[in-house]
Amino acid sequence: MPQLIFLPHAVLCPDGLVVEVEPGTSILEIAHEHHIEIESACGGVCACTTCHCVIREGFASLNEADELEEDMLDKAWGLEPQSRLSCQAIVGNEDLTVEIPKYSLNHAAEAPH
Repeated sequence: MPQLIFLPHAVLCPDGLVVEVEPGTSILEIAHEHHIEIESACGGVCACTTCHCVIREGFASLNEADELEEDMLDKAWGLEPQSRLSCQAIVGNEDLTVEIPKYSLNHAAEAPH
């Protein structure tokens, strides 16, 4: 089984975490199963960017981002070439290293109306 490494995050996962994961599961689901409370204001349906993460290793092993995810990522704070929405990033058969950004934008709550 592949391993997923969550890099340390001051609030959500201060010591980092290494877990064995079942391929076919989203990074968000795995995080929540291990009590890493990545925010998902939309409930994990690709309608916000609060679950934005950066894949530091293993990016190519994930499923491809679809057009909706790409459009949402354009709105993410701190976007990087290896950014994904953790609700949409499905683990493949290779190890991953994931960084949870220090900040995220909740477009549902923070966008001007």
